[in-house]
Amino acid sequence: QIDPVESGGGSVQTGGTLRLSCEVTRFPYGRHLMAWFRRVQGKEREGIASIDDAGSTQYSGSVEGRFTISRDNAKRTVYLQMNDLRPDDPALYSCAAGPGRNGAYSLTDLWYPSWGQGTQVTVSS
Repeated sequence: QIDPVESGGGSVQTGGTLRLSCEVTRFPYGRHLMAWFRRVQGKEREGIASIDDAGSTQYSGSVEGRFTISRDNAKRTVYLQMNDLRPDDPALYSCAAGPGRNGAYSLTDLWYPSWGQGTQVTVSS
């Protein structure tokens, strides 16, 4: 079992920063992807960042340049550093694990079989 568990969410002001963490029981064997998604109630889940076992990263246009995904294999943890948070960033942020290396499918939620419960991020002006 992968069992992602997210932490680090909270409330910040516009322009603030947060770092989310996703700890797993173990990373998937072999080539694999770890990704962050977010969902606003009533809207579709949005893939925002992914990192594969080789360290290659991919970002959505909505967060590129502001958010950074990274991983610490020894700690079995994937991070999402979020800078310059904006009023349209609040959401439930979830971590997911899946097979393969970064590609066209990396930010597609259907690709991922393992999901965490999510951590809530709120941005106030």
